[in-house]
Amino acid sequence: MQLAHIQQLEQAVAQHKAEIIHHPLYRNITNIDDLKVFMEHHVFAVWDFMSLLKILQKNLTCVEIPWFPTGDANTRYLINEIVTGEESDVDHLGNRKSHYELYLEAMEQCGANTTAILQLTKALKEGKSIQDALVIANAPEAAKHFVSDTFNVINHATPAVQSAVFTFSREGLIPDMFISIIKDLDTQFPENISIFRYYLERHIEVDGGHHNNLALEMTSTLCGDRFAIWQEATQAVNRSLQLRVKLWDSALKTIIQQKNQSPKEISKPS
Repeated sequence: MQLAHIQQLEQAVAQHKAEIIHHPLYRNITNIDDLKVFMEHHVFAVWDFMSLLKILQKNLTCVEIPWFPTGDANTRYLINEIVTGEESDVDHLGNRKSHYELYLEAMEQCGANTTAILQLTKALKEGKSIQDALVIANAPEAAKHFVSDTFNVINHATPAVQSAVFTFSREGLIPDMFISIIKDLDTQFPENISIFRYYLERHIEVDGGHHNNLALEMTSTLCGDRFAIWQEATQAVNRSLQLRVKLWDSALKTIIQQKNQSPKEISKPS
């Protein structure tokens, strides 16, 4: 593994990563209404993560007919194992479900609005461009920029850069403080928060551990010892992290506005 290159990339993106991990958004989520706002922003990142994952599978394995062995067998194994876990994991009842579908179920349980993300995917199924679909869905502006950048990486970046963005800007960004907040809310309102708590715990168990190690190995293999590729990857990761900070800024601004309009200690579940 290209440990020196990985360490250099991690150092270069450390500031933006720290901004996400220590963002004031988390401590401002004090009730279910706040959590709804967070989820209505975050769901766009949960969804486009799957598209980033699938472009890697498409580029690194053969998904065409007739089939031919494509690329390095070890890299094929790495991406296929991640896809299996993300696309067909188990939910809180033991049923097979993608992490995105589990997230939608968690949103529905707590009363978050799924209209925007469902309108986005509906428009895309009808053949609309990603830009038009985001407008049709009336997605938050920060979500539009975040998803647009992801699809720019999907449509124009090399597999090495795609893998770096997947590995360094999308995993391991949930701080312990946020987990504690969700546990507290789940204790008060288990009928509204339990699925989201399961999603987070499953995310940490699978994505933050085993999948992160697989993704590191995949990125290291694809970037190799090519300095220019690592530089390009670093720029793409930093850009993605900056846009994640702006997505969190947007959620925080909405939460504060909501609190100012109707201040409550703890909202009752809807």
